[in-house]
Amino acid sequence: MRYAIYATPPQQHPLTRAASAWLGRNAFPASAADPAADPEAARFADLTADPRRYGFHATLKAPFALAEGRTEAGLIAAFEAFCAMTTAVSIDRLVLRELGAFFALVPSGDAAALNALCARVVEEFEPFRAPLSAEDVARRKPELLSERQRELLQRWGYPYVFEEFRFHMTLTGPVPEDSRAEMREILRRRFVSFVDQALPIDHLALFCEPERGQPFHVLRAHSLAPAAGA
Repeated sequence: MRYAIYATPPQQHPLTRAASAWLGRNAFPASAADPAADPEAARFADLTADPRRYGFHATLKAPFALAEGRTEAGLIAAFEAFCAMTTAVSIDRLVLRELGAFFALVPSGDAAALNALCARVVEEFEPFRAPLSAEDVARRKPELLSERQRELLQRWGYPYVFEEFRFHMTLTGPVPEDSRAEMREILRRRFVSFVDQALPIDHLALFCEPERGQPFHVLRAHSLAPAAGA
């Protein structure tokens, strides 16, 4: 059993519905998007297999097993308390980007408040994280990481935190170079209602992976406290 803390819009948010239709799966309970129901999405099902398993999200606290002495009930209680006392932030403008070989929705503009929220999540929930096994470390391919990223991996269980963190909501796995132009246009069309628009980050979700390799699902979703003047 592993857990993760992700940013994701609420279950009925239009972006959640659009992303779930594209990925062919909704990670919220009692919600299923059938890839066969969307022929265009089904055509690219192989390229969306990885983000489909995780569900539409942006990683804040990467998947972790519970530390000795910690319980799921305790994690849920801490998660709900954290959300209740944490103020929502906002992405000024959401844009579609190619991050290496894969596509994602990312913030444009000042992301200081968003990055601060993500750093708080990493720190606050660290006591719940069991140390990485040697196999877990190997899966991260430390030989391909920078020295600083290896330090972060050993200390926090994930190499892309704090100054190495880049908020992104993944839409594909690696896309072959000769397919990227087509993919870019398809995603621009499918997410046109959200690109170049603001997106409030006013909900977080605690995800669960029952067995390693199985799909993640939302265990709890919780709103954040309204920002001043909201």
